[in-house]
Amino acid sequence: MFKRLAIMVVLLTVIFGGIFGYKMFEKKMVGEYFANFTPPPITVSADNSKTETWQPEIHGIGTLQAVNGVELATEVGGMVQTIHFESGQMIEKGQLLLQIDDEVEQATLKSQQAQLKLAQLNYNRDKQLLIKKAIPQTQFDLSSAELEEAIANVEKTKAIIAQKKVRAPFSGKIGIRLINLGEYINAGASIATLQNINSLFVDFNLPEQFYPKLYVGQQVRFDIDAYPNEHFIGEVTALNAKVDPNTRNILVRASVANPEHKLIPGMFADLAVLEKASIQVVTVPVTAVTYSLYGDSIFLITAQNNQTTTNQTADNANDQPSANSEQETDPTLIVSRKYIKTGPQQNGKVAVLEGLKEGDQVVTSGQLKLSNGARIVINNDVKI
Repeated sequence: MFKRLAIMVVLLTVIFGGIFGYKMFEKKMVGEYFANFTPPPITVSADNSKTETWQPEIHGIGTLQAVNGVELATEVGGMVQTIHFESGQMIEKGQLLLQIDDEVEQATLKSQQAQLKLAQLNYNRDKQLLIKKAIPQTQFDLSSAELEEAIANVEKTKAIIAQKKVRAPFSGKIGIRLINLGEYINAGASIATLQNINSLFVDFNLPEQFYPKLYVGQQVRFDIDAYPNEHFIGEVTALNAKVDPNTRNILVRASVANPEHKLIPGMFADLAVLEKASIQVVTVPVTAVTYSLYGDSIFLITAQNNQTTTNQTADNANDQPSANSEQETDPTLIVSRKYIKTGPQQNGKVAVLEGLKEGDQVVTSGQLKLSNGARIVINNDVKI
């Protein structure tokens, strides 16, 4: 019985000892593997920082406005008798656009013109009789008043008739027609929009601290979403006389020529106001900068030389090394994160005010895979 128990204990000791020994060996080998493991280099694209001459810009957003633009409306109500324009048509100043039914007013005008003719005859006759002192002064005064009243009635009716004709107040492009033939419209009803688009205003707001840098005649460059590959140039024509107390912004107006009618009122403009003086700045591509709550940073690329020595062979006769030892230099590129102070942006580049000098090589794409000390391979042909 004791012999069996001893054999079992020995077997268990051998089995569990082997298992624990294997686990310890495995742990040691894995530790040595990771201790000596070097991750492969990461492929990135890179560029050098450059010194450039920039003209500082003040960025803002604006809205295009017509130099002359109105919503055409009627002064009086009535039935639409004739329409003299088509949607989208170019209109000349004074052109008749809409005629509202005025038959009643025309009839009233004829009646009042007849009364005016009678009043004029009575006035002329009474005037002659007054000279001869055949009538009292009061009767002549009554005839004179009736004549003036008749003239006023005719003028009033003519004015009402004129109000039933809608004419273009200026030349421009008319919008979509909002009324129909035979429709009854009320006074003030909108007919269509009329916009003079030969030249446009660009209205935008800027913070009050930029007011000393603004002046009439200043150049403004702006982009429109409808024309992504085209820049438009305007000129500041007016600065508002006060700062908005609610937003602390000042309203600025620029003018832009529009001979090809590419632009229309209401378009959104992403603009930049160009300052007078030029400045020298160190720039990097915008994609090189990583923005975070901790600050703006870039990955700076530096070269680290690794030296490897070849094995020495012994000389058979003198038992001394017969060949000189050879060294190969293998430069390795590594990156380090560096925090910088950034400035304005222009044309896909950002100005670096502090933390970088001209000629420094920085990573422009692939930053998400990087950490301090990571090895890299530069390949600017690959889009990452």
